[in-house]
Amino acid sequence: MEDGGSGYDTTARVLHWLVAVLVLLMAAAGLTMIREGIGRGLQDLLYIFHKNVGTALIVIVALRLFWRLTHGAPPLPVSVPPWQRLAARLSHWALYGLLIIMPLSGYVRVRAGGFPVEALDALGLPTLVPRSRSLAEAASSVHAVAATTLIAVVALHVAAALHHALIRRDGVWQRMWPPRATRRRR
Repeated sequence: MEDGGSGYDTTARVLHWLVAVLVLLMAAAGLTMIREGIGRGLQDLLYIFHKNVGTALIVIVALRLFWRLTHGAPPLPVSVPPWQRLAARLSHWALYGLLIIMPLSGYVRVRAGGFPVEALDALGLPTLVPRSRSLAEAASSVHAVAATTLIAVVALHVAAALHHALIRRDGVWQRMWPPRATRRRR
């Protein structure tokens, strides 16, 4: 296996996997809560979860983006072709953009629709968006398109990671995967 560079630091890895887990939970909750016949109690619980985790997610994504901008990314192995380097760069920035658009459009949809965001309300934070049916509908459309796009880009990202891990075995996977503990010899 070729050396994939030193890899991302611990902070970048923790933020990456925290966002990944939260996005998967948000996608599952979001797709389930809009289904017919799931029961009002479960649906309400999923909406509360989705809104409040989305609020936390925007903060975590902002931290992750700040970390990336201030610490950069480790270099890719020299064996990665230029077109894959470009695809990686574009897909990573698409992920960041979508991870910002999703919670912001969700916030606008909820607030413009006159609904609470329980965590923000408990903190006493003011509503930053006026109540407006047309604004809520526009934000809902943006949220739906961004959700579909995010799912597609995440699928592409996972497929590329698995390609590097299982087929190319070039060290790219290990750059973000938690490092293995090394055994000490006696």
